[in-house]
Amino acid sequence: MLNRNSQPAIHTLDQISIMEPEKYTLDNGIDVYQFDSGTQDLLMIELIFKAGTWQQEEPFSALRTNLMLREGTKALTSQQISEKLDYYGAHLETSVEKDHAFVTLFTLNKHLTETLTVLEDIIKNASFPEQECSVIIGKQRQTLAINMQKVSYLARTRFTSLLFGRQHPYGQTIQPEDLEINDTDQFARFHRLYYHAANCRMLVAGKIPAGFQMLLQQHFGGNDWLRELQPEVHFAAAPSAEKEIFIQKDDALQSAIRMGREMFNRNHPDFIAMHFLNTLLGGYFGSRLMSNLREDKGFTYGIGSGIVPFDHSGFFFISAEVGSQVTRQAVQEIENELNKLCSEDVNEKELELVRNYLQGSFLRSIDGPFALADRYRDVLLSGYDMNYYNQMLEIERNITPRQLRELAARYLNPKEMYLLIAGKQA
Repeated sequence: MLNRNSQPAIHTLDQISIMEPEKYTLDNGIDVYQFDSGTQDLLMIELIFKAGTWQQEEPFSALRTNLMLREGTKALTSQQISEKLDYYGAHLETSVEKDHAFVTLFTLNKHLTETLTVLEDIIKNASFPEQECSVIIGKQRQTLAINMQKVSYLARTRFTSLLFGRQHPYGQTIQPEDLEINDTDQFARFHRLYYHAANCRMLVAGKIPAGFQMLLQQHFGGNDWLRELQPEVHFAAAPSAEKEIFIQKDDALQSAIRMGREMFNRNHPDFIAMHFLNTLLGGYFGSRLMSNLREDKGFTYGIGSGIVPFDHSGFFFISAEVGSQVTRQAVQEIENELNKLCSEDVNEKELELVRNYLQGSFLRSIDGPFALADRYRDVLLSGYDMNYYNQMLEIERNITPRQLRELAARYLNPKEMYLLIAGKQA
């Protein structure tokens, strides 16, 4: 009989068996990574293209090209596409990041033939109708106007330009003048250059039906959309000479604080250990920054920190919104927490708490085929396989207070960070 009056023992993970995907290649060279798992007759099919802001020549062209994919093809209007997907109970998502673009279909297996036909048409035959483009631009213009009134948006978008430069793909943000461009030929050209078989990988998860590989080959394995890869482009970061920036917003009730620096991506040997250190600092609800600025001082409802990895770089940030009258005090407390990490060892109790939190979070993040696919995507785009996560657990299990202090001294010195505040002068 289970005794509910006593707390179950806490066990750390030594080694876990994480499902690896089955890999195969279509006739035209597209690599497919497939997780055959789950009990529901449901599939996620994701096409991944190197077609992010890193590849664009004109501002906004990567995002708008991706948004326009479902707005019409040579055979179907946007309304017909939506009606077909709704009729078959399917859902389509498109998204763009700094280095990649994604087109993701969620579909019932029994309608796979019909929904793959629609997906194929969207990917290969997007027509970029001018009327639909004007509608998207109007929505983006309205969204931008609203966002420009938010100190959090001003701080977030301006911050990356400080680290990388306004012309760098990682530092670019949409400006109002970018939304005046309505050249659909520009987006058709971007689509032709980057949305093709040689620039594509596929990720599949769910209960795989019989004959699925043959069906993928039929729709996406031909040479009808095989083109040459574009040469790899390179950009040099141009960080701001000013380390402290203030953006005036007189009607703001709060100030948005962004502090951080350029860092590195998953390929760096210190990335996993820095992920652990970041969690301790501001990566979960029990972190030091939350305990200090929310629980103790009452300066904010929430504060956090993070490491954002890109293909060619990455950055570390601390983010919070605080009352205008306590902005400087909040910044001082953030710097105090950074200096403590740089000069003092973390005690074993806190270290164990963060270990347990990270291990529990990881187990939740691989629960189910779609979650597994999400986790695999992260390492796939960095050139790793699922064994990366066992290496991660090993490092997290054995990291020492001295290693954390040395990491903090190397990367989290507040004097080497940029500070951006958006809000009312206090």
